[in-house]
Amino acid sequence: MSEYVILTDSSCDLPATMAEELDISVLPLRVNLDGKEFLNYLDEREIPSHAFYEALRSGGNASTAAVNPNEFVEFMEPILKEGKDILYIAFATALSSTCQNGAIAAEELSERYPERKIYVLDSKCASMGQGLLVYLSALKKREGLSIEELRDYAAATAPRIAHWFTVDDLFFLKRGGRVSAATAAVGTILNIKPVLHVDDDGYLINMFKARGRKAAIKAIFEKGRDTGDDIAGQHVFISHGDCPEDAKYLASLVQENLSPKSITINSIGPVIGAHSGPGTLALFFLGNAR
Repeated sequence: MSEYVILTDSSCDLPATMAEELDISVLPLRVNLDGKEFLNYLDEREIPSHAFYEALRSGGNASTAAVNPNEFVEFMEPILKEGKDILYIAFATALSSTCQNGAIAAEELSERYPERKIYVLDSKCASMGQGLLVYLSALKKREGLSIEELRDYAAATAPRIAHWFTVDDLFFLKRGGRVSAATAAVGTILNIKPVLHVDDDGYLINMFKARGRKAAIKAIFEKGRDTGDDIAGQHVFISHGDCPEDAKYLASLVQENLSPKSITINSIGPVIGAHSGPGTLALFFLGNAR
């Protein structure tokens, strides 16, 4: 069986130490903050998450851009030259063209290296939902699965990765076209917090509204309680947009009531955070369905 690499992109928001320990190769995406471009490395070497969110709170303007096919080629080709195959588990196509550009690069490289295998899988996930799928896949790889077996495992598991989250500032959703200006203004005045999820196709869906931050956090927990598939045996992920205390509170609700195998908390990186804003809080787990 040929040696292979699990590749993903930095929108997965995995802790850098976890990615390194599991030999996951991570392509950094880019964020532009007030006219200056940064690479979103998991170890935050170019832009720390806290500094990024402080800039947003101060009125900074952030935007993102997908990795182009040439950048994918430059990243993938050294792996292929080492005689290794690649399974790329990508950021949801519904939210970014990154996956599509990775597929273009894979097709080009397959012509150059016909003896190598390159598979591109649209995770239809984002942030640590994508990270959870990559993490679970890496654990399966350690069990000795072939690249095709792991590709099929990831494809079958992706539809079960539940994403439930809330945002603190509706104006970031307004800027991204997720809510209207009127909804953002009224919601802010009335302290309305939306509860959203990522659907089967990878799109962000506004599910319902909660009155106040604590109510929104409890609603996220309740989704894990009610729709999780045996949470007690699971690895649960929580990501946050520079609100660590809220993340700890959500983790305490999950731990005390559902007793998962483990809970991993990490920051939402600037690629996702540019669109969700400070105060975003998300819970990820395996559900009966998304």
